Amino acid sequence: MPRMLDVSDAVRAEIGDEEADRLLAGENAPGSYDCTSCRTPGDSEQERTSTVLFVGDETAVLAFAHASCLPSQVVQVTEEQLQGAVRSIGGTGSDMAAGGAHQTAPEQAVLGVTSGLVLIEGELHPALVVEPTAPIVRPGSTGAGDDFLPLLIEQGFMPVTELASVPPVLHGWSVLLAVGRLHAVLQPGPDGGQPVAWWQAHQPLQVTDSWRAAANKHQQVLMFAAPVGAIGRQPREDLLREALDKAAANGQLVAAALPLAGT
Repeated sequence: MPRMLDVSDAVRAEIGDEEADRLLAGENAPGSYDCTSCRTPGDSEQERTSTVLFVGDETAVLAFAHASCLPSQVVQVTEEQLQGAVRSIGGTGSDMAAGGAHQTAPEQAVLGVTSGLVLIEGELHPALVVEPTAPIVRPGSTGAGDDFLPLLIEQGFMPVTELASVPPVLHGWSVLLAVGRLHAVLQPGPDGGQPVAWWQAHQPLQVTDSWRAAANKHQQVLMFAAPVGAIGRQPREDLLREALDKAAANGQLVAAALPLAGT
């Protein structure tokens, strides 16, 4: 059955007419997928679906999104983002050499980010919870495993066994808010240069007034990160807190306080 796919002219120009036609005919497109924007399931046989091509310096990754979340488009990202945070375990079909044969990548890892308020020491703190959709391997590695937490620990994030106190500030990193929307998590640039995006929203994410007020009050945001499957999609903040507590108790959580950039 043909998929209900939207392939924009920009995406078609990048992947070529032959690959685009195969996608539209349903040959290479997945039936079900996790939307690269809102991270909830989609079905390209039942609802309009956008093809979104992430392009780095040497690599490109094809992802899928609800058409109501994102239009079909080409998104420029850093090669480091593609090689690290957006590569699936073993790199099985998850990258496409620029100028070479393009493949779809149904198994690529994407970072899911959830915002919520977390109660610590009697006070509400704005938090971001980051969980990839698949195991993250160290760039250049071909072995199985999940290096997501070790990679973050090397960057200065601290293992958390319980949410009893505010984690220490990780200088050089920051959370970018603009006009009340979440735009990016920034990390130090190479050789002490300008900060670069470690994670960037495909479209700015709306946060609640209470979350933004807490961020402005504390001038920092707590970032928690866990490996795939440790947190899951939680519809309410109390369930998110339960999942964080469980992940911490299981040794599957790292955290840091990131200064707030913007308002």
